[in-house]
Amino acid sequence: MSTCPGFDHLLVFPHLQVQNANAISSPLTHGFPSMTAFLGLMWALQRKAHAAGLDVQFKAVGVVCHKHRELATEGGFVNSFHLTRNPVGKDGGSAAIVEEGRIHLQLSLLLATQSTRWEQQPDAREADLSTLAELLAGMRIAGGSVMPAAQPWRRRYQPWALDLTGTHADRQSLFAKARMRLLPGFTLVGRDDLLAQRVQQQSEAGKAANPLDAWLSLARINWRWMADDATGKDSWRNDRTGNGWVVPIPVGYGALGELHAAGSVANTRDADTPFRFVESLYSVGQWISPHRLQITESLLWYADSQPDAGLYRCRNDYMQPLDEDELDAPFEFDTTTY
Repeated sequence: MSTCPGFDHLLVFPHLQVQNANAISSPLTHGFPSMTAFLGLMWALQRKAHAAGLDVQFKAVGVVCHKHRELATEGGFVNSFHLTRNPVGKDGGSAAIVEEGRIHLQLSLLLATQSTRWEQQPDAREADLSTLAELLAGMRIAGGSVMPAAQPWRRRYQPWALDLTGTHADRQSLFAKARMRLLPGFTLVGRDDLLAQRVQQQSEAGKAANPLDAWLSLARINWRWMADDATGKDSWRNDRTGNGWVVPIPVGYGALGELHAAGSVANTRDADTPFRFVESLYSVGQWISPHRLQITESLLWYADSQPDAGLYRCRNDYMQPLDEDELDAPFEFDTTTY
């Protein structure tokens, strides 16, 4: 398995207001855009940056969600998305528009960046950062529109960059201070290990080891009538206690067939690129507060394409702390630098 590509700077675009983003991340999941959408945003921004003459290469992307409001009914067993009523067609029937679930977001976008120009001309970074912010303001994020921030929030939440060109210890120290600027909020990290652990638990319980059953098991709250170790009395208990905010997520695409030559399949978006039919790949993620992360790579997602194996997925290098007590340890807000 690959690891996060190297980078020298971390660019942060804080508290972006995104309206009507796509809340349906895959055929089976909803509630937050897929991380593949943010990887696509990263590549689109890099193309615009190169067209503008900027010497930047984006290696990975991270997202911290501060607020969200999914446009759906609340209350009751069955929820439904709020959809618009579109004008009828010439024949009086409904317009041929396939709507999607929508969500309003307030998020901070993080880009792992490498730039030779910034190493040679450190003063050019601020000007390039302003240019990137202007380019981002005119783009779509997961299908949603970036709304301009109102005063005084516009002055308060300015883009900033973190220089990570030092040693590993220096990078870790800088990130430990900078991560407090991302609070309050939660970032999505990959937890493939939980899926493998649940498959193993099924096998040890005498059940057939099925990754789909394990994924569905982690996607819901499982209640069981069992004895409490503390009191010795039977009670209803669920398997979510102490496991954090675990959610099912899509992580990319898997090939359904062979690679077709460019232009051989009709109605494709790009006739100059080889084409392949794919389906969604799923795994498990966890929403976690940035102050619990120890290194920058823990919140970054990057592309891992393996055409020979038919895998086109995104990965995250989150590692659970060796000491579980670190998750509940108090933190201090160091204001000496930020």
